[in-house]
Amino acid sequence: MIVDYHRPAKLEDALQLLRQTHLKYIPLAGGTAIDRYNKEDIGVVDLQDLGLNQIHDRGNTIEIGATAILQMLLDTPQLQSEFKKAILHEATYNLRQVATLGGTLVSASGRSPFTTACLALDATLVIAPEGERVALGEFLNLRNGILNGRLITQIILPLKVDFRYDYVARTPADLPIVCVGVAQWPSGRTRVALGGFGQTPKLAMDGPRNDGADIAAMNAYSQAGDQWASADYRQEIAGILVKRCMVG
Repeated sequence: MIVDYHRPAKLEDALQLLRQTHLKYIPLAGGTAIDRYNKEDIGVVDLQDLGLNQIHDRGNTIEIGATAILQMLLDTPQLQSEFKKAILHEATYNLRQVATLGGTLVSASGRSPFTTACLALDATLVIAPEGERVALGEFLNLRNGILNGRLITQIILPLKVDFRYDYVARTPADLPIVCVGVAQWPSGRTRVALGGFGQTPKLAMDGPRNDGADIAAMNAYSQAGDQWASADYRQEIAGILVKRCMVG
């Protein structure tokens, strides 16, 4: 339960609170995932006065503040239409009005369409206080410890990239059994990310060309069986979806 609340006006003050050791302090933005902490006493650091919700177009990239809500991304014309398709699949309209970009990535499971899309696009996180830039794939593997006393301030996404998203679910409103994000750069570089299973989405391919992308996706899900689907089913669907998403 929440036993202490702070709403700092400066980033430095927020970071100082997050470094406290007498009580576990967590960042509060949209609040959609705070119920994960309902079994322990916590303090919260409300981020809404820090100005971390700005979006800046830098030409080849777009810099998105970590407290920008998902609905803001849908209203950003520079972002790829298929990327917005993944956002729509991530959350309902009401949740998109409060769920933040940073909070969604921090709390994401392997079934997160938005995180799968960001992984395919090779998103970069900017982490305060050092301003360190960390690839999303690295962050997802280390997120239990990488944010101790630190805070995501921005997410950087490439703009000059062809991106496609597709999925299979029990109903259109359900989280995916399998989802696929495919990003292709003008140079030929191709990244394939898979969602629908496990603790985090999985990078199936990052190569200079798109050769064998469907096989790579199938291999990546060779052990992806759970109560929702067998590994054989996920392998077959992953290969089909990658072929649908591939350009050239």
